[in-house]
Amino acid sequence: MVSEVSPITVLVAEDEALIRMDLVEMLRECGYEVVGQVADGQAAVDRARELRPGVVFMDVAMPRRDGLSAAEEIIGAGWAPVVMVTAFSQRETVQRAVDAGVLGFLVKPFVRADLAPAIEVAVARWQQMTALNVQVAGLRERQEAREVVDRAKGLLQTRLGMTEPEAFAYLRKEAMDSRVTLAEVAAAVLAETDQRT
Repeated sequence: MVSEVSPITVLVAEDEALIRMDLVEMLRECGYEVVGQVADGQAAVDRARELRPGVVFMDVAMPRRDGLSAAEEIIGAGWAPVVMVTAFSQRETVQRAVDAGVLGFLVKPFVRADLAPAIEVAVARWQQMTALNVQVAGLRERQEAREVVDRAKGLLQTRLGMTEPEAFAYLRKEAMDSRVTLAEVAAAVLAETDQRT
């Protein structure tokens, strides 16, 4: 379950010192590496930015800044997945956690056996989301490149009277000769035309 090679690093954000100490001890007994402990939501954001832990365990009700808004910033910035640890299990709190992007939710009191499943699921889901975001970014880049190439082909067809296959062949040859991508050649063709007009 927990990797022997490199344990998952954990940042604990809990304002009640005794609960924080118990949680840190349980995490260490489970084989996780606790890299930071904080007592408020703003400190959790600051430490998550600095440490980039494998997961953040965060209480909902904390001073300076509540755990849900801190979790939203941590997740939104892509620093770490968050598991909320709270005494509040009301539907509204759970919904706010879901809206913030929280990937795990533990209701106090919990036992050591509850920790590993919450962490492992949160980390696995985080990795899946990260991989999906990379794929989406790649698809978006390819779509944008395709649109630039299509605009350049259309321009060559209009201005130089080329057919679509001729325009594409021209762009491809320029890309191969210049050792750049097709999209870069297409962007240069469009930029050159913009400069002339």
